[in-house]
Amino acid sequence: MTDEPRPTSASVSRTEARNIRNARDLESHVVWLESITGTALGVLAVASGIYTYLGVSSLLDDNGALSVFAALAYSVAVSVGIYVFWSYMMRLLPAVHTATARIGLGLSMVLGSLAIIAMSSWLNAAALAGAAAVEQHLAETVQQYQTALERADEITQSAQSLSRDVARVRQSFDDLSEQEATGQLSGFAGQGAVFRLLRQKSDELAALEAQITAQQPLVEQAFTEGNAILSRMRALTVDQGSIEARTVPFSEEAVRLANVITQLRQLSVAPLVNRAATDLADAVVLPSLDGSDSDTRAGQQATIDSVLGVLQQRATTLQAAAQDVLAMTPPADISYTPISAADAVILYAGNFIPSWAGAIAIDLLPAVLVLILAVTQAAIRAGRDGTAAEDSMTLSELRAAVNAMREMETSLDRTEAVVTRLDRQKTPAE
Repeated sequence: MTDEPRPTSASVSRTEARNIRNARDLESHVVWLESITGTALGVLAVASGIYTYLGVSSLLDDNGALSVFAALAYSVAVSVGIYVFWSYMMRLLPAVHTATARIGLGLSMVLGSLAIIAMSSWLNAAALAGAAAVEQHLAETVQQYQTALERADEITQSAQSLSRDVARVRQSFDDLSEQEATGQLSGFAGQGAVFRLLRQKSDELAALEAQITAQQPLVEQAFTEGNAILSRMRALTVDQGSIEARTVPFSEEAVRLANVITQLRQLSVAPLVNRAATDLADAVVLPSLDGSDSDTRAGQQATIDSVLGVLQQRATTLQAAAQDVLAMTPPADISYTPISAADAVILYAGNFIPSWAGAIAIDLLPAVLVLILAVTQAAIRAGRDGTAAEDSMTLSELRAAVNAMREMETSLDRTEAVVTRLDRQKTPAE
């Protein structure tokens, strides 16, 4: 047999040769990295599962064996799901060539990432920053109670300051009654009908002033008690130990403080002053005129009419002052609501961005590896495009191919020799 000439490949350019060498280097790196990728992915999945277990445990009220098993089962399912999902992505997304397939797998990766965040990342964040988030909730609650307490005390103290307005009005009636006693008002000295009317209103205002003054110690006592409760609540917020154990006494103190705030609101005398101002002009018991003659009685009546006008003016002024206090915005109704660590992390997410970033990163870090593999595989394909298979072979691969060809030729020569010998042996027999 004569050997037929074998076709030879066209020589490659320097650029193509360089591209082939780059693609070959990338392939060797990918092969080495694939040896550790599975292990790394498993470690990330297990770590995420552990934090997921801690997050689930914080949501379960029962600490029995069934709850532990349920949390363990959920965390194992999360770990397996993360490992399988990212294994699919690392194998398939870098291997596809068409744009349609890349877009489809890319959308699948986005959807899977959202699912991982929903089932794992927020629980990881609860495990990482759950206790701190609950403490943040306690601190926010303390701040709200402090604002409500200070607002209630401000309104009550403003109402207490109405005692000065009451005292000023009372003093004006005292002065008028003294003037009437000397005859400077009606022109008739003595303690007649006009004097008794002025003293009547002065006594009413004096009683109101005494009542307001008696309220002051109660107001100060309530405010002092509220501040003491706030101090204990702040101490519980930053105290050592389990956050769950601290929320129970914190809740009890919150109930006491709410009662103190309600008490402060009830101690406000503004409604009382408002009613007293209304009664000051409307509820007037006119004394009988006791003048000895008609001229005296006429003078008393004229003076009483003037006093009634003054009463109306003083009542309007006092009522306006009371209305200003009543118009003040009351403190907001605050009630402490205990929340779980997971809920606190979501509620105060803006304060724990690093924890959220770490919780999401531990689940979505493989997405970066997927993108790296996709870019690397694309670079490898680009380096080998347009070159023949024999042009991209390494020296060892070429040697192996040559040895294989030689072995095939040797085997073929032996086969032909055996066939020739058999033919020769068969010919004489025929």
